[in-house]
Amino acid sequence: MPDSPLDNLLNAHGDATMTVTPADTAEWMGSGEVPFLATPRLIALLEAATCAALAGRLALGQTSVGTRVEVDHIAASPINAKVHAHAEVIDAVGNRISFAVSATHTLTSGQSKRIGVGTVTRAVVDRATFY
Repeated sequence: MPDSPLDNLLNAHGDATMTVTPADTAEWMGSGEVPFLATPRLIALLEAATCAALAGRLALGQTSVGTRVEVDHIAASPINAKVHAHAEVIDAVGNRISFAVSATHTLTSGQSKRIGVGTVTRAVVDRATFY
């Protein structure tokens, strides 16, 4: 029997994808001066994958909010690259859920490469009383 209501989430996984557009670049977002995928946009995609991992798995009236992100953005993704983010639940303690996250891109040439890796932590909260 699980020790916590969230124990049943261990190993749950989710994915999110995008194609890099000019509005996703560091130059456009103001986080740098290059026309490549911005780190804040990569983090948002990784968080979307964590949300996908939890979709339909929380109790009615519950949601999750991001509380901690630790990500290494290890390669640049140009405009038109297809980016795939993956998240897997690796721990659930109290109302905190930790995810291993990673992202890869596929260039128009078909070449794929890992572009990001790290962890994300989310807290499960009651929608009605959150604030």
